[in-house]
Amino acid sequence: MTAVSTATPYPFGPTEALDVDPRCPVLRREAPVSRISLPYGGQAWLAVRHAEVRQVLSDPRFSRAALLGADVPRTTPRVLTDPTILTTDPPRHTRLRRLVSGAFTPRRVEALRPAAARLADGLVAALAEAGPPADLVAGLARPLPSRIMSDLLGVPYEDHDRFFGWADVVVGGPGVDPAEIASAFAGLKDYLAGLVAARRAAPSDDLIGVLVAARDEGDERLTEEELVVFGVTLLLAGLETTANQIGNFAYHLLVRPGRYAALAADPAGVPAAVEELLRYTPIATTAGFTRVATEDVELGGVAVRAGEAVLVDLDSANRDEDVFAGAEELRLDRADNPHLAFGHGPHYCLGAGLARLELDVALRALLGGFPTLRLAVPAADLRWHTAKVVRGLVELPVAW
Repeated sequence: MTAVSTATPYPFGPTEALDVDPRCPVLRREAPVSRISLPYGGQAWLAVRHAEVRQVLSDPRFSRAALLGADVPRTTPRVLTDPTILTTDPPRHTRLRRLVSGAFTPRRVEALRPAAARLADGLVAALAEAGPPADLVAGLARPLPSRIMSDLLGVPYEDHDRFFGWADVVVGGPGVDPAEIASAFAGLKDYLAGLVAARRAAPSDDLIGVLVAARDEGDERLTEEELVVFGVTLLLAGLETTANQIGNFAYHLLVRPGRYAALAADPAGVPAAVEELLRYTPIATTAGFTRVATEDVELGGVAVRAGEAVLVDLDSANRDEDVFAGAEELRLDRADNPHLAFGHGPHYCLGAGLARLELDVALRALLGGFPTLRLAVPAADLRWHTAKVVRGLVELPVAW
């Protein structure tokens, strides 16, 4: 099988709500690796099928580090320059991950559950006390991960409006001025550098304090730049993705009232529902990070040459009919669910366990507090973000 010879403009078109582009099923069948032209940097290959996406994510011949400081084909205007856990290859990536992975072990994450559940229940109780209608985005989806991440990192919660403001700009899409994105990223770095200096003066047991100790005392030390950028990376990942997915998950359930009611009646089904919602719900508006082939590689019957760029569509891979029976259906009790929402291979999301915990406690609090929850406006009237690389609702008005 060979890829189409002409390069199709990508993204294929404007993102609408939580729809997966209708071209993806066709590509999975006819051209699982195809040529695309990106808004910035030229042409690349796009992998859309589960098998090829897994190969790209796990094969060390597809490099993330090669995109640093380079005008590679990409979907966003900013040229990445900071070597982070997201933009490095082994052995540097392995070293960075080893230094911080202890903060995200299943045991440590699970230890956060009681406090996270109390926080989620408290937010839902505050919504109930204020009375309907209520905005789930402002009342639950944004404050829950914001407060959890603030506590985990040791970021003062009273600053959350500031770092949400920076984060909103940093995850801006093609329509956002690259200089504005760079300024917001610099603001986040300066803010985290100040917190690092404070922890050095007064050590603490929050995550920034742990990272400072790894920087100052470890045998394999973090550089100052790595420390600060890692804090920024965690802050962005912990805020934007989870905050938007809480609202997205609620939306999917509320436009299917029978599913919401069934889950409220049987909350034991929440873990499986979270996994299925992760599979079914696209979070990115584009294929995300570019990877560059470091040598010739065969991918889905296509010869990818050394130096060529490759992108992967996780959302399309998660709808692959060869892997997921009834892939276009939301099946909350799906048992076998090898989705790629958190990636695969060496760059599998370090915070996946924390994200799962936050999504789980958010859903349980909603289902328990509002078993008759419903949309307060027609679904067609909901407003979606249009200038971000992450998908989500501007607000989600509900009643009960």
